[in-house]
Amino acid sequence: MKALLLSGGSGTRLRPITHTSAKQLVPVANKPVLFYGLEAIAEAGVTEVGIIVGDTAEEIRAAVGDGSAFGLHVTYLPQEAPLGLAHAVLIAREFLGDDDFVMYLGDNFVVGGITALVDAFRAERPDARILLTKVPNPTAFGVAELDPAGRVIGLEEKPARPKSELALVGVYLFTPAVHEAVRAIEPSARGELEITDAIQWLIDTGRDVRSTTISGYWKDTGNVTDMLEVNRSVLETLERRIDGTVDDDSEIIGRVRIEPGAKVTGSRIVGPVVVGADTVITDSYVGPFTSIAGDCRIEDSEIEYSIMLRDSSMSGVRRVEASLIGRNVEVTPAPRKPAAHRFVLGDHSKVQIAS
Repeated sequence: MKALLLSGGSGTRLRPITHTSAKQLVPVANKPVLFYGLEAIAEAGVTEVGIIVGDTAEEIRAAVGDGSAFGLHVTYLPQEAPLGLAHAVLIAREFLGDDDFVMYLGDNFVVGGITALVDAFRAERPDARILLTKVPNPTAFGVAELDPAGRVIGLEEKPARPKSELALVGVYLFTPAVHEAVRAIEPSARGELEITDAIQWLIDTGRDVRSTTISGYWKDTGNVTDMLEVNRSVLETLERRIDGTVDDDSEIIGRVRIEPGAKVTGSRIVGPVVVGADTVITDSYVGPFTSIAGDCRIEDSEIEYSIMLRDSSMSGVRRVEASLIGRNVEVTPAPRKPAAHRFVLGDHSKVQIAS
């Protein structure tokens, strides 16, 4: 069995961060989202991985390398433009050969991994198995319709009138039957080869398409709100470890991980929080569910429920929250505007002014 990991999207919903960085490499708990997918694939016993790459190919290559750090062997598969998930299968045909494969969207996050799903697929070998979860806004996803027996009878991409609240999670398992399907379909109205259309073709031609509905945690980390929520979820599992330096005037509360070389002085950190290597925090407050990457500087400031990327600084700033701060960012107070009052006051007036 092989894996196809999609990492070619442009990440428009995470701009301006993704103007200069691949969305799959934005860190959650100081580890790129893409790495969680690679680890899940390796844990499932799959070692041959094809990574679909686009405009950010060089950055993805630099981060992942040959895959050996994850116990994987990685092949990079360039995609000229994001022309749909089924198009990714189409261009990966030579790499995939006649092997079964799992397709994993690189900006998705599934708590608990995919090992049980892969094991079940290996044992049963339907032509396709899709992963579903209930969502409050199905119009934003591919949506599955099931019959009373729970069989998949229909799929639709971002429907205006969803037939269910079951959205497709970004993990799919296929036998080589899907290759015929992706060649048989036409581009959708938005100009993409939709994987939902390919799976629908399998259903219409009598192939065995099954689904698993998960009740556990899943997120598409394509926007800031979901990225912060995933960061919160991962930090919930954090174990306390202090490898950096903390002075006697500082207070460390709860599950806090301070990486080697980090220095905390005169500050209060309330976990779960991760502080990256060689970061310096001085006279500041860092609140729960915050990830501070390496080589950052925080001085006389307050931050919580946020993600700060490498080489950024914050000085003299009061309470930053629910924020995603990119690399090499400087956050400082704005100059105070001069304040003045203008009056035309009649005789015997009394005026009270708040200072």
